[in-house]
Amino acid sequence: MTVIELRRRLGLIVNPIAGIGGRVGLKGSDGAEVQERALELGAVPQSLNRAVQALERVEPIKDDVEMVTYPGEMGEDAARECGFEPIVIGSIREGHTTAGDTMDAARDMLRMGVDLLLFAGGDGTARDVYSAIGDEMPVLGIPTGVKIHSAAFAVNPERAGDLAVMYLRGRARDMREAEVMDIDEVALRQGIVSARLYGYLRIPFERRLIQGLKTPSGSGDRGAVEAIARRIAEWMEGDCLYIIGPGTTTRAITSRLGLSKTLIGVDAVLNGELAGADLNEAQLLGLLDGRDARIIITPIGGQGYVFGRGNQQISPEVIRRVGRDKITVVAAPGKIHSLRGRPLLVDTGDEAVDEMLSGYVRVVTGYNDQLIYRVSH
Repeated sequence: MTVIELRRRLGLIVNPIAGIGGRVGLKGSDGAEVQERALELGAVPQSLNRAVQALERVEPIKDDVEMVTYPGEMGEDAARECGFEPIVIGSIREGHTTAGDTMDAARDMLRMGVDLLLFAGGDGTARDVYSAIGDEMPVLGIPTGVKIHSAAFAVNPERAGDLAVMYLRGRARDMREAEVMDIDEVALRQGIVSARLYGYLRIPFERRLIQGLKTPSGSGDRGAVEAIARRIAEWMEGDCLYIIGPGTTTRAITSRLGLSKTLIGVDAVLNGELAGADLNEAQLLGLLDGRDARIIITPIGGQGYVFGRGNQQISPEVIRRVGRDKITVVAAPGKIHSLRGRPLLVDTGDEAVDEMLSGYVRVVTGYNDQLIYRVSH
């Protein structure tokens, strides 16, 4: 048997605008108007960099892999940056890619018999891939979106690359049907979270490398959430800026103070008053200038992300300026139990910041209740 016959075929699709609305506070990237607005606000696309982070883990076996991808920003650029000489198929309008391009690419790669398809994007991209090929081919998501409710993604780009290598080398044989979830972004921007199951993608599975499905908070935690809010409100100090992340747990804190809260946005409180609502990265950095500050954040249920999912406004630079020791994590016991022993996660896009945040943190789970929990990346 020749070396050529032994080579595995790896497909790559990059959604170049996935996640572009995150740091500028747009809560998604769906639709041309939102994408244009994100660019006007100074958003910098992250998909290429995150695809490269994944492919760097595949690069050591590149001589044993035949890469198939779409032109330019839809995969070719990332592949060549990592030293691959890909087979480039299809055609696109550079700077004007669409969901249709993603679906065409997935169908083309299915026809070419790709062994594994890596796609870089968010829930919308996963939905497009599912719409095109269903569960007919093994796939794996490289997370680059703002909101990632689906279970078809690795916990971060590096782990996507690691799992791809394991699968291509025959060391990851467990396959799972992973839920493809997506939410109505228009409703989301109005504070209404409406998630829908669209179907299932077939993914290679390694528990420690795959992110969980996002789960809602349980009604049984209401008492614990109120107790957390009371404790945090009593702890808050004057002349300190409090950056408060999204979620029902953090909303209970602002309610305790008699303030409104952007449910799926980032707000700031100073001296018991709202200093800013639904803030983006630039606005947060402006408020931080010369101030003592703290971040209050709650993890995503079922997934455990503290930073990097749905709160990209709290960027690596914001986190650096505040400091690790001034971050308070709050979570009702049910949310911690939903992790089933998995660590809390960070995926900010900045390796140094992710490393800084890793280790152990104190999690406030009630009025007089706290626990120490591991954070990983």
